[in-house]
This record gives sequence, C-alpha cells and structure tokens, in this order.
Amino acid sequence: MSIAEKTIDSIFDSNESFRKELSRAIKEDLELTAVDFAEKANIPPSTLYKVLSGKREPNLKTLRQIIKTIKTIECSERGEFIAVIAARPVLDNINETKRKICGNLCTIREYSATSIEEAIIAAVRAEREGAKALVCAPIVSPTVEKILKIPVATIMPKNSLIEAIEHVAKKIN
Repeated sequence: MSIAEKTIDSIFDSNESFRKELSRAIKEDLELTAVDFAEKANIPPSTLYKVLSGKREPNLKTLRQIIKTIKTIECSERGEFIAVIAARPVLDNINETKRKICGNLCTIREYSATSIEEAIIAAVRAEREGAKALVCAPIVSPTVEKILKIPVATIMPKNSLIEAIEHVAKKIN
C-alpha cells in the first residue's frame, strides 16, 4: 500500500489516527521535516503544525494539498516505469532495466507471475505502484485492460513460439 493510500485510510479511522499516520509519513516515509513538507504542499507551516498537534482539523483544500503532495513526492521517488508481467524464464531474458523509448529514458520493472490470478494481482499492484503502462501475456491482457486505467500491450511471442514447436517436434521424433 502506498504512503498516500495509508494516509487516506487513516482519515477514515479517526482524527488521531490521521495525525499519527501523517506525522509518520512525513518523518519516516518521505524523510522530511514538517516545514519542508509544508513548503512543498504550499501550506503554511503553522497550519500543518496545528493539524499534526490536533489543534485544528484540516479543511478539504488543505487535505487535498497534503494527499496531492504525498503522491507527487512518492511518484518522483519511484520514477516512471513500464511494468512487464511474465513468467520468471521470460523475465530472465530482459537485459535492460532502462531503455530509451521515443527519446525518453524509461525504466522497465519486472513482475513475475505463474498463474492468471498472480498476473492480475501483479497488474493491479503495478498500477498502484505508479506504472505508466503494462506489458503482459495475451491470456491475461483482455481482463487486465478492463480493470486498469493505464495502457496495456500484449506480448506476441512469434519467434519463440516457432522455436518451441520445433523443439518439441524433435522430442517426439
């Protein structure tokens, strides 16, 4: 679960839970001081201190700024990436973890899956972790496209399929 999701969940628990989670997130997860966070969130430091101390409940505008800032910091730390979901032997053939695509340096992050269920779970996790796009097998891509908001591309193993057929044909002769 992301820092922003934990903070949002704490809002629904209680005011005290929210204050503790926000304080923890700023200090431990984001490794910022309250003043630095307030500056990034464009919130007066005194407002943030009052929220953290329980002397004031944040209004909706302040709450939006807090969550937006956490998400922005979180995404910038992780960077943009394309998720690839496949079985471990396929992922082992990926040599590059960064690749220049359309002039932009893009990170490729691997998600191993050995079943359709694991692939669907990995797809949702990748999107939650900030994937900008997803590449997966044709058996799972129609389902994943229905539940994700990011672009999905399907792996079409042309050469490897032919090689596998030839390999197995040799075994039966």
